[in-house]
This record gives sequence, C-alpha cells and structure tokens, in this order.
Amino acid sequence: MPKLTVLILAKNEEQNLPDCLASVKFADEILVIDDGSTDKTKEIASSLGARVIEHAMNGDWGGQQTFAIQQAAHPWVLFLDADERISAPLAEEIKAAVAKDEPVAYWIQRENKFHFNHATHGILRPDFVDRLFPAKDSYVTGLVHPKIVTPYPNQKLKNLMYHYTYDNWNQYFGKFNNYTKLAAEKYYKEGKRCNFFLDVLGRPTWAFFKVYFLNLGFLDGKLGLIFSLNHFFYTMTKYVRLYYLYKSNGKL
Repeated sequence: MPKLTVLILAKNEEQNLPDCLASVKFADEILVIDDGSTDKTKEIASSLGARVIEHAMNGDWGGQQTFAIQQAAHPWVLFLDADERISAPLAEEIKAAVAKDEPVAYWIQRENKFHFNHATHGILRPDFVDRLFPAKDSYVTGLVHPKIVTPYPNQKLKNLMYHYTYDNWNQYFGKFNNYTKLAAEKYYKEGKRCNFFLDVLGRPTWAFFKVYFLNLGFLDGKLGLIFSLNHFFYTMTKYVRLYYLYKSNGKL
C-alpha cells in the first residue's frame, strides 16, 4: 500500500501543534520542519510521534516547503499548517485517495474558524488549496504566497479542512506588517511599477468593494466590516511600500 507523509512547517507553534498533530494520526509519517523555534515546539512534536528536522527558512517559504518535500519518507505528501485541522470525514477521503495511488494533485477546501467569533464571507470565505500530491517531481516556488508545482492533473476533495486563522489581534497585525513588507519587496524585485493614483488609491478602494459587497463580507456583521476595512489598508500599505521603494528606497 502507498504511504503518506504529512509535512508541517513550524516556528513557535507549541499551542497549535497538539490539536494539529491529533488530526493527522492516520498518516504513516508526520514530519515537522522547525524554523528555529524558541518555545517547546520541537519537544512537543517529538513527544507526539512526529519526526523533527531543524532547518532555517531565511524568509523563503517556497524553498522551505521544497526542502520538506525532499525529506519525506513516503511517496505521497500532505502539507498542513500548524493552525489547520483535518476533519474526520476529510481524513477518510485522504486515506482513500492515497490508497488509489493515482497521479493526481488534490485540492482541499479550507474553512476559516475563530475561537469566539464567526466569519465565512468576504476575505474569510472558504478557499481551495493544493495540499495532497505525489512527492515525485513536485516543488514549491514563491516567497510570500508560494505556489506548489506538480506535473499532475488537479482534482478537488469534498470534505473540509479547518483553519484557525488568527489567535489574537497582535498576531493578525504582525502578519499584516510582515506580509505587506514581503509583498512590496517581491513586486519591486520583479520590476512591477506603481502609480500613486491607480495603485495606492484605486486598488484599495476596489479591494474593499470586492470583499465587502461582491464577496458578501457584510453578512459577517461587525467582523466582516473590520476585515474588509483591514483588507483596504492591507492593499494600500502594500502599494505605499512599493511606491516608496521606487521613490526613496523605502525611506521617509
């Protein structure tokens, strides 16, 4: 029978790992790639049966994921973030897909969850992510929003994976700051130009309209409005940073 390795990239995830690992007990191997954690991530992962490899990410998420694929002991791999959980029906579907051993890359629908709130529209609407595929000839590109590259046709699985997106507002705005910085630097390296009126003003306005009205963010009440407004500022901040990289190398 073909076997499966679950790949988890982690840094200081001691709070998330127990529930994450419990949701993939069905896997033949769980491999945690640790990016220099200073909490008990490595100890908890090892105690719960995972194999742990320490490897610095150095800001290259796609490179870290490619490294993880190369370390897998089994021919099938499933990527999982520490703040994600595989539902019981999805676990059965994954096992059946691996058992068929067809050369297919499977996409999984991910639903966002919060501890005390509910929001499933706008920027938080469910999305499909490419996560289950044969390791052979597969790799990942991209620093900020990596893309999994495989030579296999795509199919979608039916059952849900749950994503506990943000634990608190400090974490949310920490990611906001980091992701806008990385996105602007990526655009700059690619030579993407930036027009103040079209990009710094126009794009954020369209971004808000799209997620709040077209993607029904208003149905999530106060939280839907907050996340839609934050999406406006996320888009604006990304292009403000890009604009000033060209104008003054990012300096004020």
